[in-house]
Amino acid sequence: MNSDRLEISRLFHRFGFGPKPGEFAAALKAGIPATRQNLLNPVKTSTVADPVITDLGPYPLINTQARADFSAAMQKQRRDLVLWWLDKMVLTDDVLNERMTWFWHGHWATSIGKVEYALPMFIQNQTLRENALGNFTKQARLMMMDGALQFWLDGGDNVAGSPNENLAREFMELFTLGVNRYSESDIKEVARGLTGYRIQRSNGKVTLNAKTHDSQSLTFLGTSGSYDAVSISDFLVSRDDCALFIAERIWYRFVSDTIALPTQSPIKDAFKERDILATVKETINGGYLANPAHEMVKSPVDWFVAVCRALNLTPSKLKKPEIVINFLDKLGQVPFIPPNVGGWPSGEFWLTASSAQYRLQFAQSLIQQADMGFLKAIQPSLRYSFLADHLGVAAFSLRTQRALRDASGDPSRVFLLAISTPEYIVNA
Repeated sequence: MNSDRLEISRLFHRFGFGPKPGEFAAALKAGIPATRQNLLNPVKTSTVADPVITDLGPYPLINTQARADFSAAMQKQRRDLVLWWLDKMVLTDDVLNERMTWFWHGHWATSIGKVEYALPMFIQNQTLRENALGNFTKQARLMMMDGALQFWLDGGDNVAGSPNENLAREFMELFTLGVNRYSESDIKEVARGLTGYRIQRSNGKVTLNAKTHDSQSLTFLGTSGSYDAVSISDFLVSRDDCALFIAERIWYRFVSDTIALPTQSPIKDAFKERDILATVKETINGGYLANPAHEMVKSPVDWFVAVCRALNLTPSKLKKPEIVINFLDKLGQVPFIPPNVGGWPSGEFWLTASSAQYRLQFAQSLIQQADMGFLKAIQPSLRYSFLADHLGVAAFSLRTQRALRDASGDPSRVFLLAISTPEYIVNA
């Protein structure tokens, strides 16, 4: 396998959402350094208008017309929110920032399934997008005070004298430090410092009620003093364990989920100043993607968005866009609905017999709505090799090549097979 082609393929699929038509072939001609730079310095354009997401207020009384109208509005806002983000992933030219927004959504995993209201989730998404490649200290502060995250982790139930430890525990374990880098005593103390915050559920506004806030001195992780939510966040992010943990998470999601981050990694060193862009640059420029051992499986959203980009399809403009959400739900991954606070799984979790069946059905429905003229124009004997470039596949195996050649007379079928191959689903 050509190592340059392998690395360029991975740059497109891991730090973007797959190539648009013609992009992969152009990148092969331009070479790896130029492809890296184009990824890091995109032309920032947006053709997707923000959805109309309003504050719906408190739930009306049940068994009333107001409640029925409220439920319909809530359902529509939730649907519009998901389709809006899928559209942005498909249509954006600033793929790195959008990819990092998706990464941080999985990192600060918050589900609309519990939050219910779309507005706090939309606000959180905008916060992540605006800080996706910024400074992690600032991002963590904003997320500590994010209404959707606070509600998701029961921050509003955390009061002096009866602290709720959920937010404290997950902020250390899953967001800043990692497993086994704190004690149960540390959790209890941090939870005290996070008491008193109130969340307005319908719009995500967070305020502090001094009467229910424990303002006494805290002792945790070797420090003692007066802390509030923001100063707790800053202290946790400043620790060396945080630098290691975020480097590990970036490595796990972009380089390998089976091979551990090497010790003394330059990726961790790049995070010294909590600069996310510098850390991502090191991950992109470090040559890690050229290692054949660093295989990764596309998640359902990654796969779907890449197919839409290849077919020039816009999710919200499909004949029945709600079917998109239904298929992604069957495959186990819908934006804004992670399964738990740990985010989505990875690797072989996505390679089940049932997921293969649903993915095939999903692919067929997408191809039926696409204009396949671009492939019909290609001589049948050249279609499988054309698709390798069109889809950004590093290399099809000889077995796959034979299967694609056998189907090359039917443009829709050969495309269906190509996006269902191990080489496309697993970014080898």
